[in-house]
Amino acid sequence: MLTFAMPVSVIRFFAVTFALLMVVPACCAGAAAGPIVAGYVFPQNMTLQPGQVDARNLTWIYYAFANIADGRMVEGFAADAQNLPQVVALKRENPKLKVLISVGGWNWSGGFSNAALTPQSRARFIESAVEFLRRYNLDGMDLDWEYPGQPGAGHSYRKEDRENFTALVRELRQRLNAESGRTHSRLYLTIAAGASLQYLEDTQMDQVQRFVDAVNLMTYDSYVPGADATTGNHAPLYADPADPKRASADAAVKAFVKAGVPAAKILLGVPFYGKAWSDVADAHHGLFQPGKAASGGDLPYGAITGTMLGHGFTRYWDDASSVPYLYSAEKREFVTYEDPESIATKCDYVLHHGLGGIMFWNYFNDPSGTLLDAIHTAMHQRKPVPAGR
Repeated sequence: MLTFAMPVSVIRFFAVTFALLMVVPACCAGAAAGPIVAGYVFPQNMTLQPGQVDARNLTWIYYAFANIADGRMVEGFAADAQNLPQVVALKRENPKLKVLISVGGWNWSGGFSNAALTPQSRARFIESAVEFLRRYNLDGMDLDWEYPGQPGAGHSYRKEDRENFTALVRELRQRLNAESGRTHSRLYLTIAAGASLQYLEDTQMDQVQRFVDAVNLMTYDSYVPGADATTGNHAPLYADPADPKRASADAAVKAFVKAGVPAAKILLGVPFYGKAWSDVADAHHGLFQPGKAASGGDLPYGAITGTMLGHGFTRYWDDASSVPYLYSAEKREFVTYEDPESIATKCDYVLHHGLGGIMFWNYFNDPSGTLLDAIHTAMHQRKPVPAGR
């Protein structure tokens, strides 16, 4: 047998090459071809029934939510152990489907700051995440930290969250890559990001984006009843000159790209729900007018079309923002929401601006599948209309 000593320079070359491969973002290594359609499935304590989720028009399913307890990722609801295998089984009807677990969310982000604080706490969280993915045979995970450096729903936070978030994502990517090497199956890593300049100030997105497959940009909730004393479009594509906030998904996308996130990694978020104000005067059909939060909270799209549209409410179109809204002069109520026309316009935006795809919250708000069908048609069957902006 012939033996030889490999030069030190060659050994160093291969070591560096291997290290770099361990952090190659998944968009460069086997991500789905074409625009991604990602939907959050949020059954909570409901036990899913066969046929309840139609996965044929989805690329990724985000199962929401896993929680964080004692620094470890754990099941969030009692039904998760039964529901997750059923969602994974949907890959039989759509072999290209990927199923990811989303951890955190608005109510359950309180454990992130502590989990990301030290190398030891990050390792504890990351190992629990890998165990979770193994347990349910999942294709990856989505970090929905709302938000680093901010209290969110009254959560603990630190100024160090900015750097610790980057460290958490980097170390998680490295660990997932190592696990992929063991299983020979790519594990995806994504984040849900707040569509605000404050979010960009509190994170290092130019670094974070290197380690994730996608940034789910939550371009909705621009106006929230109760928090905002005036009505407004809660998911405007473009800014309406009459909008005091000048809010828009377009501005958020451009800000993230400027911050270093490639357009191809951005999934544009769309809501399958609306928001309502009461005591709104009949001026400009209620748009950008003073009002109070209507009772009932967020309105699922199914409820809007079933009980409001055509039942005392008139649909209007904000041409500047490319979104619809409803107003009832008799009831003095205003509703901001998404419909197939605005969905198609946003899909056109995704295609013309080279974004990675579209994301929506959440699947069960539209049991008819109307909005998901609109996404599928716009992404794959409809000839896009130039965005022009």
